[in-house]
Parts: sequence; structure tokens; C-alpha cells
Amino acid sequence: MRTMQDLALKARSRQRTIVFPEGDNPTIRAAARRLADEQLARPVLLVADPSAGGLSGLDLVHPASSPALTGYVQRYCAARNMPERAGRRLVAPPLGFASMMVATGDADGMVAGIEHPTEEVLMLAELLVGLAPDARCISSFFVMEVPGFAGGEGGRIVFADPAVNPDPDPELLADIAVTTARSVADMLDWTPRVAMLSFSTHGSADHPLVDKVVEATRLARARAPELAIDGELQADAALVEAVAQKKVGEGSPVAGRANILVFPDLNSANIGSKLVQRLAGAASYGPVLQGLARPVSDLSRGATADDVVGAAVMVAARGPQ
Repeated sequence: MRTMQDLALKARSRQRTIVFPEGDNPTIRAAARRLADEQLARPVLLVADPSAGGLSGLDLVHPASSPALTGYVQRYCAARNMPERAGRRLVAPPLGFASMMVATGDADGMVAGIEHPTEEVLMLAELLVGLAPDARCISSFFVMEVPGFAGGEGGRIVFADPAVNPDPDPELLADIAVTTARSVADMLDWTPRVAMLSFSTHGSADHPLVDKVVEATRLARARAPELAIDGELQADAALVEAVAQKKVGEGSPVAGRANILVFPDLNSANIGSKLVQRLAGAASYGPVLQGLARPVSDLSRGATADDVVGAAVMVAARGPQ
């Protein structure tokens, strides 16, 4: 639990305002109560009836009667040059209203998805919150805490992208690498060491799938020369110094020492993360969404109150102090 302990300390020091568009859900309400009582964040619940009992001390908002709604609609419609009637249909529902709270800075982040499909959460987040200025797509990562693993960052390692992009081309794969490195530096305070994974190490195999990773590595380095990014690397060359010495030699700031693994596609990232969870007993935190202008977390619809608290803590730990 070291990862969550570290993030909880950061969240308490920052006291972020986190909006929950599904505020009538009992699991969300239980999590919000814990967040407030443990001073991990300031939760805002969007609800159908702000006078409902059992929620004393929590900030409750009814979007349809909120004085902020008209301003949100006008702001979005002016930016998109669209009629207010059309904009209201998008912004007035709780998920749209919450997204606009985040977009305008009235909330620092959003946690949603327990009653909405991932596609809807991501679509509205991209439309209303928008992408970060230097991001080309929404992507994700897991923080894996692996028992008995001495590598990575004290036994912890980041896997990207296990949840969003099925088959990124070289440009998107480069974006995932750079965005993940910056997210990890911000949220976890690590110095990123990014390995671009393949079944080849520095030209040991010749195949179009290898070429994709080679090109993504080139693009990522060109875009962010200040970051330590190396590829293409096999997983053992990325993680084990003795193997890196044989396959890569001297000079790589990443080989054998990687703390971020960028997988070539969703298949490999998702399969790899689940194998490490099940076979090595790793604790997995996430997926953490990234690439948006402000933090948003997408929940599983089977999420527990513990899951919701964890997602909110990861949102609250991000961004400038």
C-alpha cells in the first residue's frame, strides 16, 4: 500500500475539490463521506435532491437549478459557435455539468463511471474539459506494486496504455510515452525512465511491428529530449541490469532500470498487467487517465467504495501544488 499512502499524503496537503456527477449512487456517497472525514479531498456531489438526509457536511449541487448552469452553457456554446439549446442538452446533465465544473476550474477534477460507460465519460471529458495543450490523445496507465521486485522504482513500475488505445500508431505511441512520463513525474515525483517495449532489442529482429516501436521512440525523443526514453527494448532488457548489459551495453539511461513500460498496443499492456497481478500478486492502481487538460478518473461500474476513494486520491494528487 506504499503507493496509496504516498498519494494520500499529497492529497491531504492539497485539498482538491473533486466533483462526482453520480452523487445519488450509494457507493459514491459512502466514498465521499470517507474522503471528507479523512480530509483527503473536498467532494462535491451532483444530486437530484440537495435536501436529502444523511449527507450533512457534504457539498451537494442540483445541476438543473444551479446558478452556474447558464454560464457553463454560454461558455461552451461561445467556444464552439453553436446554439445554446444544443449546448444545454450536452452541459445540463450531471456528467456534462461536472465536466464543465472541471473545465472552468470550479472543481479540480472529476471521478465518474460507476453509472456511465467509459465511452461516454471519455467523450464528454474530451469535448468539455479538452485535451492538454501538448497531448494528442487520452491514454492511461497502471501503477503496479510488485512484491519481491527490486527493480523499477522501489519495486513499483508503471504500465501504459492498458485501457484506452487499442492499436496506437507511432505518433500516438510516442504521445503515450511522453504523456506518461510527465504524469508520473507529477503524480508520483519519480524521475521517469521510459522503456518502449517490443519483442526486439535495438535491432535484434526485423519486422513491421518492431519498426512501429522504433519510430515511436524516435518521435518521443524528438518531442521531449529532456526525458530518458529508450527503445526498442525487450522486457528483460528494460528491467534486468544483467540482461541489459548483454543486450544493450553501456550508455542507456533506461535499459535495466526502467520505471515506466510503454507497451506497443492495448493487447500486450492489458494482458501484461493482469499477468503481473495474478502471477506475482501485484497491487494495481488505476487505470489513471491522462492527456486531458485537467484530471478525470473513469470508474468500473462494479467499483467499491475503496476503489472510488483510491481514484479520487489519485486525481487529488495530480497537478501543481
